[in-house]
Amino acid sequence: MAAQPPPKRPSVEARLADLCKELEATEAVAGEAAALLEEGKGALLALPSFASRSQEDAVRLFLAFVLYCAAKLKGRKEGSGVRLCEILNGCKLKYDDFFKEAQQLGFKIEKLLESRYGQDWESRLELKQLESLVKLLTDASRFYRKAYNELFSSASNNKDSGSTASTPDYVLFGWLLFLMLRSRSPELFKDLVSCIHGLVAILAILLIHVPAKFRSFTIEGHVYIYFAWFNSVKQTEKGVDLLASLCHNYHTSEDCLKEMMSKTHKAIEDFFSIKALSALECKTENLDKLDTGMGPSSLILFVRIQLWLCGLAEVLRFHSVDRWPDIFRGLLDKDCFHSNLKKLDSLCDSNTWEQELDLKMFLTNTDYISTAENTSRGSTNLGCSKRVFETLASPTKTIKSMLTVPSSPSSPVNGGSVKIVQMTPVTSAMTTAKWLREVISSLPQKPSSKLQQFLSLCDRDLTNDVTKRVSIVLEAIFPTKSSVDRGGSMGLNCANAFDIPWAEARKMEASKLYYRVLEAICRAEMQNNSVQNLTPLLSNERFHRCLIACSAELVLATHKTVMMMFPAVLESTGLTAFDLSKIIENFVRHEETLPRELKRHLNSLEEQLLESMAWEKGSSLYNSLVVARPSLAPEINRLGLLAEPMPSLDDLVAQQNIHVETSPDTPSKKHAGDPADNSDPQSPKRLCIESRNTIVERNVQTPPPKQSHMLPGSLKAKCHPLQSTFASPTVSNRGNEKCADLTVQIFFIKILKLAAIRIRNLCERLQHVEQTERVYNVFKQILDQRTSLFFNRHIDQLILCCLYGFAKVTQLPLSFREILHNYKKEPQCKPEVFLSVYVGSRTRNGSLGSRHIDIISFYNEVFVPAAKPFLVVLAPSVARTEDKKNANSMSYILVN
Repeated sequence: MAAQPPPKRPSVEARLADLCKELEATEAVAGEAAALLEEGKGALLALPSFASRSQEDAVRLFLAFVLYCAAKLKGRKEGSGVRLCEILNGCKLKYDDFFKEAQQLGFKIEKLLESRYGQDWESRLELKQLESLVKLLTDASRFYRKAYNELFSSASNNKDSGSTASTPDYVLFGWLLFLMLRSRSPELFKDLVSCIHGLVAILAILLIHVPAKFRSFTIEGHVYIYFAWFNSVKQTEKGVDLLASLCHNYHTSEDCLKEMMSKTHKAIEDFFSIKALSALECKTENLDKLDTGMGPSSLILFVRIQLWLCGLAEVLRFHSVDRWPDIFRGLLDKDCFHSNLKKLDSLCDSNTWEQELDLKMFLTNTDYISTAENTSRGSTNLGCSKRVFETLASPTKTIKSMLTVPSSPSSPVNGGSVKIVQMTPVTSAMTTAKWLREVISSLPQKPSSKLQQFLSLCDRDLTNDVTKRVSIVLEAIFPTKSSVDRGGSMGLNCANAFDIPWAEARKMEASKLYYRVLEAICRAEMQNNSVQNLTPLLSNERFHRCLIACSAELVLATHKTVMMMFPAVLESTGLTAFDLSKIIENFVRHEETLPRELKRHLNSLEEQLLESMAWEKGSSLYNSLVVARPSLAPEINRLGLLAEPMPSLDDLVAQQNIHVETSPDTPSKKHAGDPADNSDPQSPKRLCIESRNTIVERNVQTPPPKQSHMLPGSLKAKCHPLQSTFASPTVSNRGNEKCADLTVQIFFIKILKLAAIRIRNLCERLQHVEQTERVYNVFKQILDQRTSLFFNRHIDQLILCCLYGFAKVTQLPLSFREILHNYKKEPQCKPEVFLSVYVGSRTRNGSLGSRHIDIISFYNEVFVPAAKPFLVVLAPSVARTEDKKNANSMSYILVN
């Protein structure tokens, strides 16, 4: 009997219909999803797709994307639709997988989405905010689980249970209590630091109310308490302070924790209709063995704590009972615990965009949330790979040293066997927040006397200009109620008026950090250059805005905010990525107390700026290139790459409806780039609304004349390098050299450093590390003599092409597939790098358009014709002889 053929897999349309039925989507949403699928199926299923995922994974991903677009962009408008968490659950997808591919999916059908939902479809999908929120709550839930397990045992040794509740029930109760508090005070929980303060407050509540048998410490005999979880405690003249000890152990602020405790108590009272009683008024079974020991008149509770630390037992006393959280009768009592738990479980905040997520799931099913402990590379909350990117900040390093960068502990050369203990996102956030709180927040709110002296030594006193500028620019980054009162929009940065205290606090931190670093830079400039007048630098508008933006970005990175992610600071201040790349090295150099994690964050930002963002359309890099490389000007102008003038301070005031108490002394109604301000007349305003990884059109024309090689040694002995870096590109630095020459040289050397690191790591993975320098030399020639290949592209696209081209002409046994397979293991890898390379094209009416192709097509159509002269010299003599016979022959270089 013949074998039965396998059952035919349902069509994509049928699977979408089944999914809509399973999730009980409305007819309107189901119909919209079906129409979207019908129109976009060709593009969504086109190869190459979804990197190395199977076809089945690809289908599930784009079904989820199509249904979410229909539900969010049409269903929500009509008051119906299914949530993202339900869609992903129905498609059996993790959040990480979906968010990783969503940008690429949206890009594939961008024109279709624009035509159906408008140009703002991407912002209305809110995927970036949701991704950031998922990461935040994942980190918060992991912290909570770990802290709970330190405080409470998993099982009770008390055989007389007296309660039907178990440890998992109390864990869940605490998490739901946190979510309830979060729904009532959303302004407090838009960053990781405030979330941790809220969770520590919840843990303090649980310490009092969870039955004593579930604690990981015991109270017995002489009232000894064993707190194995405390690394250290805070002791006062009365004894050990519980809240201060919690703050010390989890790096929280005691003032913030007290405030959070107050809000938590009020939320519990309102939600459960339970009156709070102080520990002095209420004696529960959890405190039965705690002796006041001071008589009824003083009502002070002392408990002796047996603390085992470093193998030594230290007996300490507990602080007075008025330092304990309030007691809530009936909160966790066995008679009403389950009803209270059920009431919390039914709470659903359906009035915000967070309704797309099942917030309870972050505690109960974390495996569904993400595929790894720490999946973020970078952010908008922007972590950093642990490789040696610090070398990027030193332009005077030699090329040879770039190629011998110590390998990453996880690199193939080391076999990936070396393990480094890395800080968790929570630990990183709390330690950097502690630095911000203890080092920066204690600084004065205005320029120090020394900084005022530097400013007063200029051609005119610039103190008032500096203070007014920082007020205006930070108001643009962190809008507050004054904007709303005057009819302005709160924008993306602050979702509602309740964010005012948070925004004011962040503005204060950023301004203090800005003043501190500005003073350090002024001191260094005077010492290093032996000058007493810093007017050219201190009157430069772009320099100050970059320094302010960098300060604000570090404040945001410290708090790990959800609503404001990089590059929001650029968009708010009118800067471009190339502008910010000029200040990062100086910022790190002049703030000696900067925590290691914030240095890594800045290194990660610089990496992103160098690899693609500075090459985007509208970048001020092109304003410098047309001066430093005049041969590139026609191509730059043809593609419309130049940046627009940076908006003036008056423009920022008008755009944000900012209320300034006193008018600044800077000329009004002028662009920031007005020559009278000693600024760049072509300084930029960021125009690109595409994603930073979206690359716009280009078209290879006749290559520019050969440029001189840029050597790090040529940067030595320059006059006022920081001043020259921020000066107008057309200003002369020394002799006939323009400031643009220096700026472009520094930028290109940093590009070469980054490329050297990535080429080395990729060659290591391919086990051809000995070829690193030769591949690097090809890349260097491309950057120097075929610079237009980088316009609107990612440098990794050129690295991949250089590596394959080198392998092809030298007959190295490497396929493009093998190179891509190993590139996908690199931490900076993103699918769009090799799936979507933009190239220029002409429409039927002759206007400039664009199309996107995969990396192999780009290599054959664009890269090889432009880079052939640098590749053929590497080919064996036989191949070169054949090439001379047929000048147009490139078959031995192309991908077959």
